[in-house]
Amino acid sequence: QVQLVESGGGLVQAGGSLRLSCAASGRTFSTYAMGWFRQAPGQEREFVAAINRSDGTTYYADSVTGRFTISRDNAKNTVYLQMNSLKPEDSAVYYCAANAAGWVSRLLRTYDYWGQGTQVTVSS
Repeated sequence: QVQLVESGGGLVQAGGSLRLSCAASGRTFSTYAMGWFRQAPGQEREFVAAINRSDGTTYYADSVTGRFTISRDNAKNTVYLQMNSLKPEDSAVYYCAANAAGWVSRLLRTYDYWGQGTQVTVSS
């Protein structure tokens, strides 16, 4: 079992940057693939980015490709989401998630553990 705690959200102007962090408990963090998802009010939770457990393979939603970067530090049990050139439509609660099978996925149902989320608000 793993517990996930996100941090780093906040209010930023359009064009600005934020770096989200997700700290994981437990000694098996390196065996999990990790993902970031987001959910805006009245909308379904959607995939943002994911990273493989070992070789650093990453996947991104089309809407964030070229602006967001996912990375992980297995020594610190932490996954990051660097968000640049933020847009008002990026405003949402951002969640990190862990896939125990270890393979990257865009599908919510393949993730076993979820954090509580961190709010990101981008003003125009």
